[in-house]
Amino acid sequence: MGIQLTILGCHSATPRTNAHPTAQYLKINEKHILIDCGEGTQVLLRQHKVPFAKIKHIFISHLHGDHFFGLVGLISTFGLLDRRTELNIYGPKGIKEIITLQLKLSKSWTSFPLLFHELDSTEPTVILEDKKITVTTIPLDHRVYTNGFLFKEKEGLRKLNMENVAMEPEIEICDYHNLKNGKDFVKQDGEIIPNEDLTLPPKKALSYAFCSDTAYKPSIVSIIKNSTLLYHESTFLEDRKDLTERTKHSTAKEAASIAKQANVKQLILGHYSSRYKDITQFKTEAETVFNNVELAKSGKVFVF
Repeated sequence: MGIQLTILGCHSATPRTNAHPTAQYLKINEKHILIDCGEGTQVLLRQHKVPFAKIKHIFISHLHGDHFFGLVGLISTFGLLDRRTELNIYGPKGIKEIITLQLKLSKSWTSFPLLFHELDSTEPTVILEDKKITVTTIPLDHRVYTNGFLFKEKEGLRKLNMENVAMEPEIEICDYHNLKNGKDFVKQDGEIIPNEDLTLPPKKALSYAFCSDTAYKPSIVSIIKNSTLLYHESTFLEDRKDLTERTKHSTAKEAASIAKQANVKQLILGHYSSRYKDITQFKTEAETVFNNVELAKSGKVFVF
């Protein structure tokens, strides 16, 4: 179990020499996930040695170019590499039409199953669940239909308290599985030993909340409450708060307010406007509201 987040791109609008649009690689509980896919993402994946073949799920927050223009190129490269494993793409309704039209007109049909999961709900919705993780949408407020995503580990097995287990000679190795799964132990004479006396709680499940382009939206707090890690866009500083309503973006201070209200462990800021040459200002502003703030930077890795 654990979270490893690699920032690939974290700037807004157009790509520049040292400023790449949004893309993140998330490894959570052994799942390999790509979040957003701005232009040039596959090059950044190469630079940071991310194994292409392990990515089986891609989540696209919205259909603005700086968040998905790199997707068709990545899919095409997967085909050139003779990929056979299925690829699941989660994104707004219309993403299937956009991608398949490009593949059709370029005669670049994939050699692997390409599965689209189109989204249109404005309520939080579980869109992926298996034995390891759940992924829930975070409805956001942007100029087009947009979701963030909450990635959450499933709680693991309980741990054996070997000191206490050793005191019960009737417990054998074949009983360990049931104990780890939370079952009590029943002795031959019928006495029940509570599971809590023989095991320890599992490692706390971790979670990552990705909040892409959005205006300040306090209603998301209940969805991301107590998350381990929160990425929240901070396109502007308070000096240009006048632009947030028209563009449907947030300031660093607003992002910090969301982090504080949600009681998250750590906040990551990103999606900086190119009008700011010194991004350390974003951290300074956010820290007036919330203490544990980090700045997204291409190649930066966060591990929990």
